Amino acid sequence: MESRIDRIKKQLHSAGYKLTPQREATVAVLLEHEEDHLSAEDVYLLVKDKAPEIGLATVYRTLELLTELKIVDKINFGDGVSRYDLRQEGAKHFHHHLVCIECGAVDEIQEDLLEDVEGIVEKRWNFIIKDHRLTFHGICHRCHDNQEE
Repeated sequence: MESRIDRIKKQLHSAGYKLTPQREATVAVLLEHEEDHLSAEDVYLLVKDKAPEIGLATVYRTLELLTELKIVDKINFGDGVSRYDLRQEGAKHFHHHLVCIECGAVDEIQEDLLEDVEGIVEKRWNFIIKDHRLTFHGICHRCHDNQEE
């Protein structure tokens, strides 16, 4: 995890920002909970354990900065809550999600399944794609398996 924080620190520095203790605590929480798709409030409560003096506004500002610098992706699964997801290092695109409408579980798909679609869109509509997001809503394997029992 330390080397990832160092790389994020370099990204911040190259954009003219410092890795303050508050930003470092926020990044550490995101790294520790990489699979959890945390809301800003979730991040705040976890950061508060590491840095009790930190305020909610500071966490919001840090998350927005990390989003702007493409270190973090801000996502919404249709429930009105923004969540934050660390972008995979070296990833060309945002990864995809499977959202269970039964239990609310969120699973990730790391493969880029839309290369052909991107090619069609770029050619047919003369549109330069920089990124894409895809979220499938359905019933996860866990709920499906429980229904069959």
